[in-house]
Amino acid sequence: MRETKFCKESYVVKTSIVQPPDTNSHGTLFGGKLMAYIDDIAGIAAMRHARKAVVTASTDSVDFLHPIYEGNAVCLEAFVTYTGRSSMEVFVKVIAEGLLTGERNVCALSFLTMVAVDEEGKPIEIPAVVPVTDEEKSLYESAKDRAQIRKKRRKDSEERAKSFGSELPWN
Repeated sequence: MRETKFCKESYVVKTSIVQPPDTNSHGTLFGGKLMAYIDDIAGIAAMRHARKAVVTASTDSVDFLHPIYEGNAVCLEAFVTYTGRSSMEVFVKVIAEGLLTGERNVCALSFLTMVAVDEEGKPIEIPAVVPVTDEEKSLYESAKDRAQIRKKRRKDSEERAKSFGSELPWN
């Protein structure tokens, strides 16, 4: 019988302060920097769940909902919401806090798919995830819809990559 783990066993929180080198000309956190934070915390949550090495298979989207300013604390929360045989969907929520004002805003939400791999980089079976809270159950129940969208998007990307080819642009 396949091992199971609760969503909360993969829960990760990571907080950083936004420093001047982390910001663009608008004084807000670089989007790419935030995306790196998101990928990092999703990987930690996935490894915590699988207790295996993982790779990022996809990022559904990163919806930037509110700017994150220099001097803000940026707090990311992540946990595994759904599992396949070797893949995991990880939900990441990003909150910014004005440390001098206490104002907090949800700044981004993201779903990533991580795959557990063995020493040769081949997918390996992982424990099934068990949701408990209402939030966990809601994310778990809607995961199959997101997975179908991912599969379609991947197929579209593969077809587009074939049509574009890999020729150098200057040939």
